[in-house]
Amino acid sequence: MARHVLSPLLRLERAVAAGLVSVLGAGMLAGCSVVEGAPRDAGSERPAASAGVLLPTAGMRFDYQIGGGYTPPDGVRAVSRDREDEPAPGLYNVCYVNAFQTQPGALEWWKSTHPDLLLRDDAGELIIDEGWDEVLLDTSTAARRTQLAKIVGEWIDGCAESGFQAVEPDNLDSFERSEGKLTQSHNAAFATELAERAHDEGLAIGQKNTTDLLGRHDAIGFDFAVTEECAQFDECDAYADAYDDRVFAIEYEGEGDVGFEESCAGWGDRISLVLRDLDVLPAGEKGYVYRTC
Repeated sequence: MARHVLSPLLRLERAVAAGLVSVLGAGMLAGCSVVEGAPRDAGSERPAASAGVLLPTAGMRFDYQIGGGYTPPDGVRAVSRDREDEPAPGLYNVCYVNAFQTQPGALEWWKSTHPDLLLRDDAGELIIDEGWDEVLLDTSTAARRTQLAKIVGEWIDGCAESGFQAVEPDNLDSFERSEGKLTQSHNAAFATELAERAHDEGLAIGQKNTTDLLGRHDAIGFDFAVTEECAQFDECDAYADAYDDRVFAIEYEGEGDVGFEESCAGWGDRISLVLRDLDVLPAGEKGYVYRTC
């Protein structure tokens, strides 16, 4: 399928036309490097990372809606939603893509179309993330990463076409669950390909979890971070320092020993911190939880 690449300037023009810039305000533009590193003239070479993309503002109020979109609570200026959902009008929208593992319900599609891209153990059995019943994708060779980049790249294209401003490729840390079949370098190499694709589409790209790869975030091309339970694992400072506080942090109710009030006291004045239910349910459903600092 042909790609429909939007230039960074066209993406910005569409954001202006949709009222995004006016809603988010000049303060966001001042803090988000709309054309950071962009060419000074038509003959200049465009840098690979972060040129012309719209970055989030540090500390903007955030809601994590990957379990299903709903009307954002008052004061929310940024949301993350699944790639098959629609972006929230007038807000900074992050597109969730399960880039390193199979999305629940999609395994049969992978088996029938790309069985060679599913990670297997020495006995030929699929390696599964038991916590979420997701099979790991095989990023171990350049050839497989190229094939995967074509598939996931189309999803990233779709995020741009739908009107998202950024993308978060999930399960960057799949190497930790790979039974030694994947390494940090394998996933970093694949993430670099995804970052290039995102930037080609005028999208910012967020590092999802994985402090082990913070030292490579510039080389990979990540622009901000999306982290789960950084307060529980005492990692918020690492992400905040690496990304100049451009961090969307999700804590989950009932997980760990650090209360949300304590998390807010430590980080609420620097990063975007939200408390959600573990299933990230839409508002109105039983078990839904949403709090911010």
